[in-house]
Amino acid sequence: MSEAPQRLERDLLGLRGVPADALYGVHTARALENFTLAARPIHRDLFRAMGAVKAAAAEVNLALGDLSAEIGGAIIAAAEEVMAGQLDDHALVDALQGGAGTSTNMNVNEVIANRALQRLGHPLGDYATICPLAHVNLHQSTNDAYPTALRIAARWGLDRLEEAVVALVEALQGHERAWAHVIKLGRTQLQDAVLTTMGRSFGAYAQALSRDRWRIYKCGERLRVINLGGTAIGTGLLAPRRYIFQVTEALRRRTGLPLARAEDLVEATQNADDFVEVSGILKALASTLLKIGRDLRLLSSGPRGGLGELRLPPRQAGSSIMPGKINPVIPEAVCGAAIRVISHDQAITLAASLGDLELNAFLPVIADALLDSLQLLAGACEALRTRCLDGLEVDEARCRALAEGSLTAMTTALAGALGYKAAEALAARAEAEGRPLREIVLERGALSAQDFDALTQPERVTRLGSEAKPDA
Repeated sequence: MSEAPQRLERDLLGLRGVPADALYGVHTARALENFTLAARPIHRDLFRAMGAVKAAAAEVNLALGDLSAEIGGAIIAAAEEVMAGQLDDHALVDALQGGAGTSTNMNVNEVIANRALQRLGHPLGDYATICPLAHVNLHQSTNDAYPTALRIAARWGLDRLEEAVVALVEALQGHERAWAHVIKLGRTQLQDAVLTTMGRSFGAYAQALSRDRWRIYKCGERLRVINLGGTAIGTGLLAPRRYIFQVTEALRRRTGLPLARAEDLVEATQNADDFVEVSGILKALASTLLKIGRDLRLLSSGPRGGLGELRLPPRQAGSSIMPGKINPVIPEAVCGAAIRVISHDQAITLAASLGDLELNAFLPVIADALLDSLQLLAGACEALRTRCLDGLEVDEARCRALAEGSLTAMTTALAGALGYKAAEALAARAEAEGRPLREIVLERGALSAQDFDALTQPERVTRLGSEAKPDA
């Protein structure tokens, strides 16, 4: 079997064959050999954001006369294809790579150069006409292009995540309203506590996620400051001053994001603490989702041998050996995603702290973890909403039975009217005789049926505090 046709390209290490029809070149080919750790390519948002950076840089270089109209126009058009996702299949380098992202930068440079050559009718690899380094990478370094692209990609991810969280909050609020009348047993430390409503429980979930949504919105500010124009270490070496002052504005126009050039490009090139801060916000959301997912598993447990207050929509058979078993697979998947995000936060923290001197070599670790966290959380919110909350049912009879069967909850609801000691004595008798508390209370004449029911109504048990006693 004959080998596929190849073209020869040269780099610092010498000649190397590249598939003749490949848009990538020798630098990408080396990276494909060297980096196979993650066994998956870089995140597509990062690749697309790199396209935006390259388009903005070429636009300014064209305006300044550093690229000809033909070459500059072809590079911009090819970079716009990258940004639009039309060349995603050519994002090939491994997500976990050495070199602070150089392999990613060169993958993008080579794809854009070769696509630009195609557009002009030149053969692939004709770098004398359009060069990945001399033209596509003009006045840039991996060290300013890559972290800038990462911030853009993360902003895109944050926007999608915010939309997913908002939709999830609205779904929870819908259940809050629908189930405001459903009395249930509140629990602390997994033991019977006091009465509440299912609506109140879902309202609490919605409120927690509303805080997460606000945090996400605010943390977008942390990613608007970029170091593009700083080149290698933030000093702007080899980049014209006019380019440095104009390229951020060009990128702002292309992305629609409120980007701003860092006041201190050296500092912005060295440090990655803003990614740690954003990751912490994502971890907070993950902890909220983990809590909600676990609660849904508990409240739907059984269904006959557990709490069984909720009925999750059945999604798939739960066992290969136990017929009829249905598992809470969606809450479990959401919990799994949350656990992964929490672990990513640790990786981002470590990677950011391991930057040495003028550059952090571990930005690819941060990029992989941060963009994966954003994707996981958006997917988890969407799955929880569409595959769990949609179709979720409450078993009102079960909720009422468990609430009425709890002496702790019922006596606490009556304690304000009867007094602690009297309520305690009635509960002890109900426990000893194995009879419902309501029956004992009515039999002893401690309360009328109307008063008993009034004290255990949703409006009463969810009221904020007690009514003031009338003046004597």
